[in-house]
Amino acid sequence: MEMISVALAAAAAPLLALLAWRLLTRARMAETRAAQGELRLGAASRSLGLVARELEGPGLSLLGLATRLPAEAAPAVEAEGRRLLTLSEEVSDHLATPGGSRSLAENHVPLGPLLREAVAEVALPMGEGARRWRIAPEAESLILLADRRALRRVLSQSLARAARETRMGDRIALRLVRAAETVALVIEDEGAGLPHGDLAGGQGTRGLSLGLSAARELMRAHGGELTLESVPGIGARTWLTLPRARVLEDQLAA
Repeated sequence: MEMISVALAAAAAPLLALLAWRLLTRARMAETRAAQGELRLGAASRSLGLVARELEGPGLSLLGLATRLPAEAAPAVEAEGRRLLTLSEEVSDHLATPGGSRSLAENHVPLGPLLREAVAEVALPMGEGARRWRIAPEAESLILLADRRALRRVLSQSLARAARETRMGDRIALRLVRAAETVALVIEDEGAGLPHGDLAGGQGTRGLSLGLSAARELMRAHGGELTLESVPGIGARTWLTLPRARVLEDQLAA
């Protein structure tokens, strides 16, 4: 049986290597378009947004692929995946505008389907079992007054960051925290904690210095906030906070 497993692994290695090469080629092309787009930032914000999405997909795929590669090849592929996710985030941050200047297409947004869509968007490119995802039932019970497309992008960027900072089989959970004036969706992961440069004021603090700026501006346009907190070696939390007035229906609290 062991010999059969070794033979299957050896046979699959060339296919995995080819897949990695194709993903890297696609990512390099997107990276070139990103560099060209930055030169025309004033007139190409929509184009840059699409480029950010193109970089995010291969980045997530490479992270998932790394878990199935031989030990000697996995670190380089994983590092490339994390680099592409970082680049995607940096491109998105260039599109961030001052709070309050965005116009929202507000509507009634059931949070449950939106959360499942956002998790699937990040989880599927990585492959089955790459991360353990959990959505708390109380988080699925809300109906919000919000811009669905904007919230979808906030969730996608926040979940992609959590995936980037975690390892094979780590848990990423989404839960709800209610307060008198606010309601917060909290994304918790079991990673090593966010890099020092992503947190304002050092470890264990809330606030954002670099990264996720575009997502933060979208939250602020809703009258909310995006904050981060991290404990090295334990994990990180992303807080997506909205005014309680945006909650149109809360089935579990009723």
